[in-house]
Amino acid sequence: VTVFANTNAINCFLPEDLGDFLREHPRIRVSLEEHPSPAIIQSVASGQVEIGVVAAEGKLSGLETQAYRRDRLVVIVPAEHPLADRKALDFSEVLDQPFVCLHAGSAIHTFMMNTAAQLGGNLDVRIQVRSFNAVCRMVAAGVGIGMVPNSSIVAVDSLKTLKINDPWAPRDLQLCVRSRAALSSAAVALFDHLAAKGDKQITADA
Repeated sequence: VTVFANTNAINCFLPEDLGDFLREHPRIRVSLEEHPSPAIIQSVASGQVEIGVVAAEGKLSGLETQAYRRDRLVVIVPAEHPLADRKALDFSEVLDQPFVCLHAGSAIHTFMMNTAAQLGGNLDVRIQVRSFNAVCRMVAAGVGIGMVPNSSIVAVDSLKTLKINDPWAPRDLQLCVRSRAALSSAAVALFDHLAAKGDKQITADA
């Protein structure tokens, strides 16, 4: 089964959910790749990939969708940072700050760079790392600030979390397919498994 997913899904939710699925279905093989959400939507629509996991609002034209997980992007800063007393901010307010980011080529790195450019700025990337855990630890150590999904934040006393006011900050994840009825039996099994995992979280959050 081919699956394209964004950074958030791959780092925060899919490891456990795919682990459960593959233990239950030892004969099924999954090919998982990380891509930005717009590229995933295009790949699913063209038939290149069977299942996509994306951060997108509303229905996706021409695709069948299913709610998967709820999350949101937040800014994290060291406890002693001048912004640490803030509860919320606009992303434009922190474009002059040095950032700890995931590596270039990751979906969230691409999103952050594009968003900064749309706001008329350039992101000051001080260091790039390979995981959200590493972003949190670098920020806690005072290297810079970061933007991560709320679900990825590790329990570090020296971190403060700030809500982002921008409308793109909520990152509710959706599963998307061209047609569930046209999927292979293995892909249907995986799609339904992931949808069920999402139902449990959304019900708990309600």
